[in-house]
Amino acid sequence: FIESNVLIAKANVDAAYSYSRQVSVERVRRNAVSPSDVLRLMKQPRGVSRLAVRAADYMDYTVELITKSLQQRQKRSINATDLLSEEDLQTIAELTGCTPLQRPPSCKTTPNLNVYRTATSVCNNRENPRWGSSNRPLTRWLPAVYEDGISRPRGWTPSQKVNGFILPMVRVVSNRIVAANNMVPSDPLYSHLVTIFGQWTDHDLSFTPHSPVIRSFNDGIDCDQTCENTEPCFPIQIPSFDPRFGRNSNECIPFFRSAPGCGSGNTGHIFGARNPRQQMNTLTAYFDAGQVYGADDTKARLLRNLTTDEGLLKVNMKYTDDGRELLPFDSMDSRMCATRRRITNDSNAEEVLCFLAGDSRVNENIALTSLHTLFMREHNRLARALAQLNPHWNGEKLYQEARKIMGAYFQVITYRDYLGLIVGPDFMASHLSTYPGYDETVDASISNSFATAAFRFAHLQVQSFIFRLNETYQEHPQYPNVMLHRAFFAPWRVIFEGGLDLIVRGLVGERAKLNTQDDMMSNELRERLFEFSNHVALDLASLNMQRGRDHALPGYNKWRKFCGLSQPQNLTQLAEVLNNTDLAKRLLHLYGTTDNIDLWLGGVSEPFVRGGRVGPLFACLIATQFQKIREGDRFWWEHDGVFTEAQRESLAETSLARIICDNTGITEVPERPLLFRPRGSGYTQCTDMPVFDLRPWQENGPPGPRGPPVGPRGPPGPSSSVHKVAFSVRLANDYPRSGQPIVFPNEVYNEQKSYDSRTGYFICKYPGVYEFAFYCGINKYAASVDLMLNSNRVVHSYTTRRRGFLTASGGIILKLVKGDKVWLVANHKGNGLLKDSFFNGHLLFE
Repeated sequence: FIESNVLIAKANVDAAYSYSRQVSVERVRRNAVSPSDVLRLMKQPRGVSRLAVRAADYMDYTVELITKSLQQRQKRSINATDLLSEEDLQTIAELTGCTPLQRPPSCKTTPNLNVYRTATSVCNNRENPRWGSSNRPLTRWLPAVYEDGISRPRGWTPSQKVNGFILPMVRVVSNRIVAANNMVPSDPLYSHLVTIFGQWTDHDLSFTPHSPVIRSFNDGIDCDQTCENTEPCFPIQIPSFDPRFGRNSNECIPFFRSAPGCGSGNTGHIFGARNPRQQMNTLTAYFDAGQVYGADDTKARLLRNLTTDEGLLKVNMKYTDDGRELLPFDSMDSRMCATRRRITNDSNAEEVLCFLAGDSRVNENIALTSLHTLFMREHNRLARALAQLNPHWNGEKLYQEARKIMGAYFQVITYRDYLGLIVGPDFMASHLSTYPGYDETVDASISNSFATAAFRFAHLQVQSFIFRLNETYQEHPQYPNVMLHRAFFAPWRVIFEGGLDLIVRGLVGERAKLNTQDDMMSNELRERLFEFSNHVALDLASLNMQRGRDHALPGYNKWRKFCGLSQPQNLTQLAEVLNNTDLAKRLLHLYGTTDNIDLWLGGVSEPFVRGGRVGPLFACLIATQFQKIREGDRFWWEHDGVFTEAQRESLAETSLARIICDNTGITEVPERPLLFRPRGSGYTQCTDMPVFDLRPWQENGPPGPRGPPVGPRGPPGPSSSVHKVAFSVRLANDYPRSGQPIVFPNEVYNEQKSYDSRTGYFICKYPGVYEFAFYCGINKYAASVDLMLNSNRVVHSYTTRRRGFLTASGGIILKLVKGDKVWLVANHKGNGLLKDSFFNGHLLFE
């Protein structure tokens, strides 16, 4: 009885999978693809992940078949588990393939377990081997709030009230709250690289696959042809008088539920407990450069060039970028990237396949593609350089050592250069200050709230264009800026339209979009997502909110409570939290109660924390997640034994600007490319940037120990501003007092006397945009340093241990008005500061 039902379930599931794949691929080949087809194909689980999702579907449908059969026999409603023994239930789990996905693996036979990460990050935590590994459920920091308590999304039954009110259509919310005006505001301080680097970072941490099927197992309804809610279809309803769809539209935007994990939802009881539906994360939770290398052994092997013993990644064998490597083509490609003829209206244009990389979203837009290409090149550069240092290393050793360095790169760049720009200095100080060491009791697994809501804040930083700039950082005359919707799934633009350099210059040399409460999301994402033809384009804001309901994320106030924040109950309180009465009125008009506001929308509606680009709720959730990732990673770059002292010295100097210089034809970039600065105010020549020091990886005779850390170079030369303002100062003695302005009496350069070496203050005389940087050595004590603006902390130092010393460094670009004061202050036993500590600043432009 059980085996026959398992066989029937497998046959039906396999047939649905086959039909769905065949129909989707055929649409692509006939150029009849819709935006929903593109999203579905991009979000398909692949390889090992697909097997895991299929096992969950086998299991779920088997239990459903048995339940129906038992109900017919008993002629009453009955739960399958009421008449099946534990042995029977375990048999179902074994036959469907779910049990192996739940069983803890053995870490005893894993080679080099203490030297290199596994591809899946299994056994990173030796006590809990699956924590943070790929193809595991997203973790939950608050219980799910499914409509039926188990699996049905919030809002599945449109007439059902939640907290006394009916949930509004997500498309209505998108139209009335999220829509941006035609004049999209730009960020005055951050480059567009901040936006794309955020997307790149997200693609190292989480990927939640959709259900692979486009029709249900039971009634065979095709999700593209219905506006009814029927598993796995959860379409986005379109309101009457929609500004895009017109009056009384009967259309809807197709939406497919995220695939469930084994042993959750309706099958949760098989593993001994009532377990609500959980969604999968097919990636690892750690910063391991998985978007370069893949998150399972099969994908990792597919990406390697095993025709030589050089430890290299595969590259494109047909095309190069002016002699530089391009990503290989995806041999399993279904022509999803054959968009050139449609976009250019040139029926003779040559089409190309999609690129292949560690993450399947590599082709989503050409800016993201450029970062994938850049870091593939950096791996191969490292492998070749390591081979020069260690000719006796084989390909496996070269590959693993380069991969290990790459993972450390992203840990340093993300925590030192990126996160502070997003969550602000206060959350950096409270959650992400000096590395406390590895804690095996910390589960680094990615939370559902982070992946589904909080880290999607960056959707509101996306510009309407992909900028493409020439050698002088002006719009390229032959290959000008391209509208975002014309850069989706377009690898041909990288191959045939000038290569990588002009796209990377566009990321560095143009500003990010600034999220404001009046102009949240660009219409390129809200009205034209994956639009290639006249099919119904997707709406990313609606998708985000519908996904949160699909995953049963609790409402806004429950998350505010989780973070220790106030929970507004009425218009006055919400207006105070948002600092915007009009927005508060519109939200309450739609939702009825603050408790029902979708988490993503509530988070992006909040005003920024000081020095950040998210509000306090998302700053809390993002900082909490990154805190867990760092403390729960046995291979974190600062953890003792992962790298040598000398190797950590080199890694601490990791430079995103240097990586750009080493792997493109670009000759000048800002030293801190995430911060926007006009080229006229002093980009740095690549020839003047220190190279990454690989000598500590040389096995025979590494360099001797270094002395205490020394400071960075002084401020750059004169800018294009009318007024000249610059200073570089140094401590005269060790151990200044903590808790008050640090006085740097030794003037390396202070010709304009803008820095007061008696009081420790820089006082602004000329309004404009200034850049400040500091680099402090600290002896013994776990100290940190803050950069203050008018008594407000605007930078919390990036502090790391190096050869018995701590270094506390940081920098920022600030827009100042006359009279503003800037200074440094040491915290927590800060009298450990050494005289080899520097503070620099200069005027960029007025």
